[in-house]
Amino acid sequence: MASKPGNSEPKVPKIVLNSGHKMPVIGFGCAAGKLPPLEELTSTFVKAMEVGYRHFDTSSAYGSEEALGKAVAKALEMGLIQSREELFITSKLWITHTHHDLVLPALKQTLETMGLEYLDLYLIHWPLRIKQAANAFKQEEGDALPFDMYGTWKAMEDCCKLGLTKSIGLSNFTCEKISKLLQSVTIPPAINQVEMNVGWQQRKLMPFCKEKCINVCAWSPLGASGTNWGSNAVIENQILKDIAASKSKTIAQVALRWVYEQGATLIVKSFNEERMKQNLQIFDFELSKEEKYQILQIPQRRVGRGDIFIQKNGPVKSVEELWDGEI
Repeated sequence: MASKPGNSEPKVPKIVLNSGHKMPVIGFGCAAGKLPPLEELTSTFVKAMEVGYRHFDTSSAYGSEEALGKAVAKALEMGLIQSREELFITSKLWITHTHHDLVLPALKQTLETMGLEYLDLYLIHWPLRIKQAANAFKQEEGDALPFDMYGTWKAMEDCCKLGLTKSIGLSNFTCEKISKLLQSVTIPPAINQVEMNVGWQQRKLMPFCKEKCINVCAWSPLGASGTNWGSNAVIENQILKDIAASKSKTIAQVALRWVYEQGATLIVKSFNEERMKQNLQIFDFELSKEEKYQILQIPQRRVGRGDIFIQKNGPVKSVEELWDGEI
């Protein structure tokens, strides 16, 4: 029998979503540019549970659903967790299936791949649609299709009513798109998962979502440093370096703490065990008013612009249109 996380492990706070369900404020991101082999990836996710993570974030597009499902089964077998209910598991609907008739089959496939009976949260990954046979990252002319936001959301609501997911939400949606969607929902989105970090602070979206009781969940809270599309603007920021030095914390810990203090939840991603631990150690300090003011001075730039999804002759013809000017 494996030992459970001890008292030395940081206790991660939970928030109550507008669906009434609780979610740990830090999730473990299950995406990677190049995934390791299945067994190695499974072991990594089990290690994350040993370190103290209970919220895991994947997507049908990541290729990590199977490994995460196997990790859940392994953790139960080891006695690391006593029941599936101890975990909060998120997956996402990919843009090949953002159509009313394709949502339920996509979720059922995700659950089958993971060996689970339900998800805790299911998100529409992007407000876009492409042909089912298309490669989202190497689109050809004509692959992009019109996205029926209302029909897709209605099917998401049906998944929730069937008990296949406890909560539903969005990812990469703008204030304008959410405003339009809210006019016709029966179940409001619990989450909007978006790029958010000190270098892209979501100054318009954060207050909007707070007003609508939608939690903002930050992906790339460290600016996706080390990826082929990310930026070092967070990790190499001198303001964060100075704050970190004064608090005997890492730059990453200061950056993550800032996101948490904004009232957002966050998805952290590192397969390195020491950094896994460090990313959870953000609850024993606070940023001062002066430090938060300094962080407000950091230049703002969206890094994950979604350029690869743009087709001049498609339904979304520019990055500006994708983000409704929020860039």
